[in-house]
Amino acid sequence: MKCGVVSIIGRPNAGKSSLINALLKTHALIISPKPQTTRNSVRCIWNDEGAQIIFTDTPGLYRVTNERDKLGIFLNDEIAQALADSDVIIWLVDACTRKLQPDDYAAAEALPAKIPVILAANKSDKSDPANAFRLYDSLRTFAAKIAVSAKAKRGLDSLIAALMPLIPEGEPLYDPDILMDTTERFMASEIIREKVLMLLRDEVPHCVAVVIDEYKSPDEYPGRKKLYVRASLITETDGQKKIVIGSKGEMIKRIGEASRKSLEEVTGHEAYIDLWVKVVPDWRRNPAALRRLGYAD
Repeated sequence: MKCGVVSIIGRPNAGKSSLINALLKTHALIISPKPQTTRNSVRCIWNDEGAQIIFTDTPGLYRVTNERDKLGIFLNDEIAQALADSDVIIWLVDACTRKLQPDDYAAAEALPAKIPVILAANKSDKSDPANAFRLYDSLRTFAAKIAVSAKAKRGLDSLIAALMPLIPEGEPLYDPDILMDTTERFMASEIIREKVLMLLRDEVPHCVAVVIDEYKSPDEYPGRKKLYVRASLITETDGQKKIVIGSKGEMIKRIGEASRKSLEEVTGHEAYIDLWVKVVPDWRRNPAALRRLGYAD
């Protein structure tokens, strides 16, 4: 039996969450076209008869240019811890890459020297990754180079095959019916934040955090017929709060309705979602607020 931890790193919007969803054949992780969709490292469990792979989804590689950017520092700390805990690392890049960027050099420096790294070129259904492979070969040596497409679900078997020789022997860390190493409350907060990212424009989604104030499931409360979730959407300014609420409450209703449908699909329970919007000024730079929101120790 083999069992190991595989962290996936890459630029924002590289497709890390989409790749894990494709490997697990389910919508386990939230996705959106906006940067910083993933804010926490999340473990997802892949199983077959002879192996268990714990895939760790990480935030997009993030260059902190201001020490007051406490959220950015937290994101980088999440990546560093995930890499340190890995048996193998997948560096996910864009097959369409024609020129290396400063983030690429920073990522190469951050990769631990003693942990094998697989270079995976995503979106290979749109472009031949040969040029991208040549570019990244100049940065370091890779255990393997694999062309994949998370969207088209191509190259997934090849990626698993490349991982297997690098995964150490060991007993499974999780029961085979466990999909994610996280709580239902965290899952609910991520689903709601996904809808915020989908429905709101420009920079507003990046200023929103989601806090689950109350979560009551029929699984824990047999007398309940519906899953009840009360959540606070945290913004930094009154202007952002007005945008999240929308004219006559239209936007917050859309967010709630979309979240309810997704939660019902995931949990199998009818759901009622009660959303509130609160202002915590400049929360992304406030260490105390970040701790309350789960983005700092």
